[in-house]
Amino acid sequence: MPRDNMASLIQRVARQARITFRSPAGPAFGENLHRLQQLLDEVRAEDLHLAPRGPSAAAAAAAAGGGPPWASVVPPVSYMHICETESFSMGVFLLRSGACIPLHDHPGMNGMLKVLYGTLRIACMDTLPAGAAGAAAAPPLPAAGSGPCLRALFRSRQHYTPASPPCLLSPHTDNLHQIDAVDGPAAFLDILAPPYDPQHGRDCHYYRLLEGPPAGAEPPALPREVWLVETPQAADFWCGGEPYPGPRV
Repeated sequence: MPRDNMASLIQRVARQARITFRSPAGPAFGENLHRLQQLLDEVRAEDLHLAPRGPSAAAAAAAAGGGPPWASVVPPVSYMHICETESFSMGVFLLRSGACIPLHDHPGMNGMLKVLYGTLRIACMDTLPAGAAGAAAAPPLPAAGSGPCLRALFRSRQHYTPASPPCLLSPHTDNLHQIDAVDGPAAFLDILAPPYDPQHGRDCHYYRLLEGPPAGAEPPALPREVWLVETPQAADFWCGGEPYPGPRV
């Protein structure tokens, strides 16, 4: 039997991610990225030995992960680490029903997200340079003590399920996003390339949308220009850790 057929699907995804992101500026990057996207689109929860869970299962998993006594409090989001190299990281995020990963960025990074179970609502935005053409109105006044403001293009807000293709981001397109679990718990496989690394300028920053009073009952059409303000990590958002139960990578 050929070696490639002996490998699990997630092992083949990791192998293709290594090929794709070791030369992100190379001439074959687009072709390699497309191949990675095709493989990622095939991944299902059962390939990683995952199944949707309710609050009791999430609490048990959190307790099994060890940690201080208060760790039995179920975090809104948990992360299963699969693998990490200098060029990419891969893992699974698990969101409780109603949980939200707040609006955040991925400086200089590519990313791919594939829903394994549940439904996610993902809002995607691009930062706009200070001198970009377009509306130049001053931003609404943020609260005292808030961080810097920046202009952004609010590109899309879509629902993703296991039947959806992967959600992609690049250093310049859809690089900021917010992820909400809709109508129940959800999980997604996440690839980031290269991984976050504050020492090399790839730290995660959180943002809040600055909006004036709504003009009507319907939300404004997309895409549209918006203002964002940098904020600290929200007090009600934190990410716990869980063991990864799937095939070894």
